[in-house]
Amino acid sequence: MPTTDGFQAVVAAPGFCLGVQCDDEEITEIHFLEPRPELPPTNPLAAEAVRQLKAYLADPGFAFGLPLRPSGTPFRRRVWAQIAAIPCGSTRTYGEVARALKNAPRAVGQACGANPFPLVVPCHRVIGANQSLGGFARHGGGFLLDVKRWLLKHEGCLPGA
Repeated sequence: MPTTDGFQAVVAAPGFCLGVQCDDEEITEIHFLEPRPELPPTNPLAAEAVRQLKAYLADPGFAFGLPLRPSGTPFRRRVWAQIAAIPCGSTRTYGEVARALKNAPRAVGQACGANPFPLVVPCHRVIGANQSLGGFARHGGGFLLDVKRWLLKHEGCLPGA
């Protein structure tokens, strides 16, 4: 993961931080980070990203409206579009997303792990078939799975809760 110097802003959240990378026109990536000091925005788009991320942290129903730099393969973009359509407070399984795209759950999981815009494209809303949290951001446990658990609880859709 990039160092703090690679971010145009760092936002504190409960138990984690969000690192924003952008230029003056588009968000290029958002990263989940372990807790660290906040970094004030270095440009107007970073300031808007901070405003919107904080709005989501205060209200999980907040609708993002950030300019995202197009990235990923055509398949990944299709997966991310499916994920972006999952309403707040809802989840889908990897299999459900895969069936909608006529593909395999493992491929959906790979695309979720490659998502450059977590929260804005809410890959945390994709869970395992048995209501397990599954992996998150290509990790099967630890810090990032704790983040996923917090996000689902924040949105009122934590499986088994």
